[in-house]
Amino acid sequence: MRYLSFILFTAGLAVSLSAQKGYKPPVFEDPGRLEKIQAVIPEIERQYLELMEKQHIPGLAYGIVVDGKLVYSKGLGVINRESKEAVTAASLFRIASMTKSFTAMAILKLREEGKLQLSDPVTKHLPQLAGLKTLTTDAPPPTIHHLLTMTAGFPEDNPWGDQQLEDTDQEFLKFLKGGISFSTVPSSGYEYSNLGYAMLGRIVTQVSGMPYQKYIDQQIFKPLGMTNTHWEYEGLPANLLALGYRWEDEQWKPEPMLHDGAYGAMGGLITSIEDFGKYLALHLAAWPARDGAEAGPVKRGSVREMHRMVEPRLAANARDDDGAPCPTVAAYGYGLRIQKNCQGLTLIGHSGGLPGFGSNHTFAPDYGVGIVSFANRTYAPAAAANELAMRTLVRQAALKPRTLPPSDILIKRQQQVARLIQTWDEALGAEILAENFYLDRSRNHRKTEAEALLASAGKILSIEPIQPENQLRGAFILKGTLKDIAVFFTLSPEKDPKVQALSLRGVAN
Repeated sequence: MRYLSFILFTAGLAVSLSAQKGYKPPVFEDPGRLEKIQAVIPEIERQYLELMEKQHIPGLAYGIVVDGKLVYSKGLGVINRESKEAVTAASLFRIASMTKSFTAMAILKLREEGKLQLSDPVTKHLPQLAGLKTLTTDAPPPTIHHLLTMTAGFPEDNPWGDQQLEDTDQEFLKFLKGGISFSTVPSSGYEYSNLGYAMLGRIVTQVSGMPYQKYIDQQIFKPLGMTNTHWEYEGLPANLLALGYRWEDEQWKPEPMLHDGAYGAMGGLITSIEDFGKYLALHLAAWPARDGAEAGPVKRGSVREMHRMVEPRLAANARDDDGAPCPTVAAYGYGLRIQKNCQGLTLIGHSGGLPGFGSNHTFAPDYGVGIVSFANRTYAPAAAANELAMRTLVRQAALKPRTLPPSDILIKRQQQVARLIQTWDEALGAEILAENFYLDRSRNHRKTEAEALLASAGKILSIEPIQPENQLRGAFILKGTLKDIAVFFTLSPEKDPKVQALSLRGVAN
């Protein structure tokens, strides 16, 4: 047997005795990623111009956020067909259901303040629903969590919900008191509900002691510096406010603007690309999990909670941009939609559609990139455009997701495992192996397997850097003159993690 001298390729590394000290969050390793993104912008511009022409959109604004900054924005067309006022990044568009994630964030802020729990029954905060009866006697009562994830059992209500936007608080409370109908049993599945988010807005009002609009203004917009985001359109500058249109009978027809009201929590916001870019940056900045001070307005962990899939659904027949099969899993989180395709690309965001407007924001947390676009045409397909633009950026800019650095304990155990494979030193084994290791498979069998692989590999030349899966699991290569040996190991949950599983495999070099 040929032995490799035990040389640390990470010379000078001080290995911590405690596995959890010195956690290193994933990082971007490509210093030129922004320049690569900027090089793809001409293609992104072409896509949005094509969208405008094919979809008969009077005005369109879009922006790209990278690593917390709005790095590019563009206005196309006009916000007002009569005045011919050009679209800019400061133009104000109604963003409809993109409002929902702000309402969800307000709920999480109130939870952080200790004023509610997501497990609270809705009736705890909306006494108008006292005596609410679900479809079955054994159904759980709808909770705040159910409202957030659209699993409360309410019917899909997009056609109806759009016209409720300017209902007064009194009208909404009277509606609730009169009773509501369920389409499914609470917690049994997802169904898109504007009503549920109107209820969440009312809960924010009840719990905070102020109108939900004011609470969101104070607790979210103000800390983020979103000074050009509004609930009501009256009084906004005519040179900034986008008017809505529909394309009908081969012509644009004006759509009446709806006033703010009790349903505004589900779709009433008016904002600009410049302002929304700050909010999009907040979501991107929540990743990855890490130590360090919280910048607010809510904790990073709360923001990441909004991105978690609930009731995932498989789109088995989905296809990629080239038409090849690419099954995708999608779900709703807290005011956001989440999807992950067959290539591992996770996209998060939300669309908005009201008479006169269509909008969307889409971001890829693993890549630190987000795109937002607003249009002043009824239900303009902004989501498809943004998702295509995002996939184009990732593909053509050859973006790579964050790389997880190996933990100190993984690096330490890697060197010890590499030595053990070549020596089967009993003292070393007693130090680094978990109690199950030789019970699962005897030392003699493991040693015999390793010796055969080492003999086929020839002289071991080097130990390649470990590729971590997480803090306690990883793989590396022993480079040989004839072939390589792929090594995978995983550590135990003990305070001083030990090797609980080890696999070896010969691979061509």
